[in-house]
Formats: sequence, C-alpha cells, structure tokens
Amino acid sequence: MRREPDPSEERLGWLLCTPAVLAMLLVTAYPLLYALWLSLFRYDLRFPDERAFVGLANYVHVLTSGVWWESLLNTLVITLGSVALELVLGMSLALVMHRVLFLRRTVRTSVLVPYAMITVVAALAWKFAFDPVTGFVNPWLGVERAWLTETWSAFLVIILTEVWKTTPFMALLLLAGLTQVPQDLLDAARVDGATAVQRFFRVTLPLMKTTLMVALLFRTLDAFRIFDTVFVQTRGAQGTETVSMVGYHALVTRLNLGLGSAVSVLIFVCVILIALLFVKGLGTRIRRSEEV
Repeated sequence: MRREPDPSEERLGWLLCTPAVLAMLLVTAYPLLYALWLSLFRYDLRFPDERAFVGLANYVHVLTSGVWWESLLNTLVITLGSVALELVLGMSLALVMHRVLFLRRTVRTSVLVPYAMITVVAALAWKFAFDPVTGFVNPWLGVERAWLTETWSAFLVIILTEVWKTTPFMALLLLAGLTQVPQDLLDAARVDGATAVQRFFRVTLPLMKTTLMVALLFRTLDAFRIFDTVFVQTRGAQGTETVSMVGYHALVTRLNLGLGSAVSVLIFVCVILIALLFVKGLGTRIRRSEEV
C-alpha cells in the first residue's frame, strides 16, 4: 500500500524548493517574456526603421515553412537515436561501475572523462576522426568515404559524437538508481531460482523506474536542443539542420529578431511538451505501479 504523504513534509519540501524556484524565475522569466514580445514584431536589425507589430505573423511564417518541419524531423532523429543508444550503453556502464570490485574509483573517473570534455572539442575530435584525409576511421574500416558529405553518414557521426560525449552522464544517473535497489530483494530472487537476466528485468528495472524517467527526461531535453555538434561538424549542411540552428541563422546570420524570437519560443514550447509527455505519461505509470 502506498503511504499517504505527510502535510508537514510537503510544506517543508515547498519551503526548501522556494529559493531555487525564485532564482530560476528571475533568471529565465525576463528573457523568455522578452523573446515572446519580440516574436510579435517584424524586427530586422538591417532595417530598424521598418519595425512594426505583426501579431502572430512570425509564427505563421515559421510553421508554414518546410525548413522548420524538416529541421524538427532532423532534431527528433538525432534525439531519439542518441538517447536510445545512451540508455543501453549507460545502463551497461552503470552495471559495470556498480559491480566492479577493484579500482572502483579509477573506473568511475575514467568513464566520466568524455562528459568532462567541452562539446565543441569533442565534436572537432570526431570530425577529424572521420575526415577522409587525416582521419583514422577510414583506414580502420578499410573504406574510402567522406562521412560528413552524405546525409545518413553525417547523422551517424553526429549521433555517435553525442553518444560518446553524454553516455557517462546517463551512466552516472543510472548508477545512482542501482545503488538504491535493495540487495535483499536480489538475493531473495536468486534463492527462488531467478537467473541474472530475470533479476535484472523483474527486480532491478521496476525499482529504477523513477531514475529511468529522470535520466531519459534530462537527456531528451538536452539532446533536443543540440547545436554545438551539428554546427561544428556540418554547419547544417547535408540536410542536418536542427531547430536550434534555424533559430541561430534567423537571429545571428540574418539579424531578424522577430522571426528568430518566434523560433526560440517554438523550441521552448516543444521542450515543455516533451517534459509534460514524460511527467504525465511515464509518471502516471510509475505511480500506478507503486500503488499495486
């Protein structure tokens, strides 16, 4: 049976969260509201005298453009591909770090090295690795391919770069969840004759549902906002432009503050929808399983 929450604990939780919530509101509320305000204007810095209120015209322009929908599809492909691989590899690394007996600190520190690397540096390293002239991937595979000049291979390199860079983050979160699984339950399942695979899927994973939701939520939101890796490796060429790059080109390249702000607000709306999908969908399933 699920224990009823204590009202005093809930009040204490809200009081502890209040300073952080206020700080986040102060930091994020003004830029967000200002971007929303700018998105309602035709505001091009190249023609400042032509600024005028246009209402939702910028949003209509973006949502009726094929560039936005193509970049949204590209972003979803990168997000789903990288997060799925990171979940599998991250869980594998978490299990290794959880069970290793010798040099445990050394192993955990070594695994986290890629995550500590700056994203731009990691993207450049992988770009050079797949370069047809100076890279080592082609000699290793015995092929002659310009990986970043074809759409599918460019996506592959981008996804692999993201996986290499952020799998340690996923592994770290999952490792925290593994440490919360009671060893007594695993021992009892072993005594009952459950194999290692059965213990993992029937005991470990159900007890890690909350951790899995948090890890997937954080990584999905982060992957959806991908910019650095794509900008360094392809600059959006070969059909790899993402929604963040669309906003960058509108704001920085073309200096169109109104259109760029509309793209930024739409990206924010997509992030909120993804968060709601995780919280409402997976969160409801977790609560139902806990009540059983």
